Amino acid sequence: MENKQLVEIIAEACDDKRAEDIIALDMNQVSLVADYFLICHGNTERQVQAIARGIKEAMDEKGIDVKRIEGLEQARWVLVDIGDIVCHVFHKDERHYYNLERLWGDAAQVPLQLGQEG
Repeated sequence: MENKQLVEIIAEACDDKRAEDIIALDMNQVSLVADYFLICHGNTERQVQAIARGIKEAMDEKGIDVKRIEGLEQARWVLVDIGDIVCHVFHKDERHYYNLERLWGDAAQVPLQLGQEG
């Protein structure tokens, strides 16, 4: 499965848990850390945890290994490492504070097809 397809699946998993402001950044030209960053946020710690768990479940269903999940207990900034794709699930307050979209402003935003049957 291509990474771009995987990003779509992850974004759908986030959307299913009512994550807000879901964006994907193509990191290929700006970082060696990952090919894609997916960034979203939830409004409560419980929702942030549900989003991160939803990502893990979606990957398990596809037989894709989640390398690690960090920050789940505090649920302020959860990092889900899927190798070439790194998901940042923020609590809304932390998202505005860290503003990864601006920090990685040179990365192209990837259009997502959320909520569409395909």
